[in-house]
Amino acid sequence: MAVDKLRPSFTFTEDRLAELRAVVPEAFADGAVNWEALRDALGAHLEDEGRDAEHFGLTWPGKRQARRLAAQPSKGTLIPAAGEGVDETTTRNLFIEGDNLEVLKLLQKSYAGRVKMIYIDPPYNTGNDFVYNDDFSEPLESYLCITGQSDDDGNPLMSNVKSAGRFHSNWLNMMYPRLLLARQLLSSRGAIFVSIDDREIHNLRVIMNEAFGEENFIGNFIWQKMDSPSRNEADRAVTDYHEYVLCYAKQKETTGLKKKTRPDIISGYKIELSNGRLARRRQLRKNGKSARRTDRPTLWFPLTAPDGTLVYPYAPEGWEGRWVLSEETWRERERDGLAEWIKRDYGWVPYYLEVAPNDPGSPWPTIITEVDQNRQASAKFTELMEQGVFDNPKPINLIQQFIRMASADEDVCMDFFAGSGSFAQAVLECNRVDQGDRRFICVQLPEAVDKPKFKTISDISKERIRRAIKRLKVASNDRLDLEDRDTLEDLGFRVYKLGRSNYKAWQDYQGGSVEELETLFDRIETPLVEGWKRENVLSEVLLLQGFPLDSVVADEAGFKRNRIQRVEADAVGHRLFVCLDEQIADETIERLQLAAEDVFVCLDSALTDEAKLRLGDRCTLRVI
Repeated sequence: MAVDKLRPSFTFTEDRLAELRAVVPEAFADGAVNWEALRDALGAHLEDEGRDAEHFGLTWPGKRQARRLAAQPSKGTLIPAAGEGVDETTTRNLFIEGDNLEVLKLLQKSYAGRVKMIYIDPPYNTGNDFVYNDDFSEPLESYLCITGQSDDDGNPLMSNVKSAGRFHSNWLNMMYPRLLLARQLLSSRGAIFVSIDDREIHNLRVIMNEAFGEENFIGNFIWQKMDSPSRNEADRAVTDYHEYVLCYAKQKETTGLKKKTRPDIISGYKIELSNGRLARRRQLRKNGKSARRTDRPTLWFPLTAPDGTLVYPYAPEGWEGRWVLSEETWRERERDGLAEWIKRDYGWVPYYLEVAPNDPGSPWPTIITEVDQNRQASAKFTELMEQGVFDNPKPINLIQQFIRMASADEDVCMDFFAGSGSFAQAVLECNRVDQGDRRFICVQLPEAVDKPKFKTISDISKERIRRAIKRLKVASNDRLDLEDRDTLEDLGFRVYKLGRSNYKAWQDYQGGSVEELETLFDRIETPLVEGWKRENVLSEVLLLQGFPLDSVVADEAGFKRNRIQRVEADAVGHRLFVCLDEQIADETIERLQLAAEDVFVCLDSALTDEAKLRLGDRCTLRVI
């Protein structure tokens, strides 16, 4: 029996190497790539050999290092910040405070291929804004310095002025690794949208062709950001009133972009059928006391519930109602997969799926009209927050067009340049309109700002999301009965913050002292840092095991001597059990109900060799 050691070593290149090994196994020897064998296998597909060979593309100082930076594993982890979110125990929305490069790396194993839509509004490289000053050797340390988690001085942001040299290169080195990592997160039906202006659109288009493939280009959307020149542009002969949004698919031939439909057609139809049509769930029982059995006697008949019991159209209050459909029509919908049973507190309830009117829609135009300009977007932001908190937030209804185009019910949507939090608010409001259950992941660096009530931009983002949620909840008080919905609206979010890994950092030993070397081995026996917290280690274990941060975590009942936490997620086909107690009792091992595909994680020191054998025979055992 082999016991796996759980270590923070995952990078997205591991999956890519596994794919390559499956296609060209002869190109691997002793766990490494045999370049000569790979070159022979590719044969005629190779171009001119050597680094001096000429290829079409964009090159700049630092490109090779930027590519390597994307593949370099992070030495950090994501730590839950309890109390900073809303409805944290039930929500599936996430706000992550940290350097987005490191965060994207940490999300690779849990979210690779799971994100349906990405929208980002990165720095435009105006010469006055900031770009991320990525340290190619120790990127995490730069972030920890500026956020006060390290004693040394650091600066992950730098002003990219034109006079400093490498003006475009600095911006490209910032964008390139992030785009490479973003592509890995997208699903095969996913798409990414990137806001930009005239300063860097030409360079952005070229590097996105490289990162996503020119064949996956969808379109270049143009929207009008103002209707008259600003004061500092009034004396110019030519001024630009517009900005761009570049869109690329992960795989254009399978992308799930929807056509533009009339809001009155799709409103309320949140279920996407296998044929691509939309539907909504309707109760088979007629609502209202005016709908009595005596009104339509032919619509009073029994149906057989999944548990075999007979169900009549009684209301929960006990009075006799009637069905909406005849028995023959109900049977037809059952055959067509348009009938469902849902268990309520008062018993089984039959529902039917009402298919939306067939609206073929129309292609989305690349010239976007009927959205707010900067002036209106700023006014709406000020109404929600206050004056002078954030300059030029993106219009909510602009972002919503892309959300509706590229996502639907229960899709994961991401923005890793969250800024003022426009994207999160746009997702929440889209869900309110079409009754969707989209989930957002927003990432923002805690960049310092000089505001009376806010210390960082991420503080502004979180407060905006809280206020947007509060406003939606107030509006919910006037809504009709929500009984027809499977689940209630998700109006909440959890907060995580980038920090150091809970594992001790390994340092290569260069000396000759046996005593000092033994000390290093002692540290390996206790790999967690001193003073580690259970909730922090649990979050890191989830990411290392490929479980999303919105997984359902529950304490297993019936264990008196140990705390066992069960983790389940829709995207993962097995369960995860975690026990971080110093010792695991024999009776705990006996009571554990484990399946062969389940994974059990615990401290290495918590189990005897005999206990490891017993657990390893029943499930996959991984120890820390």
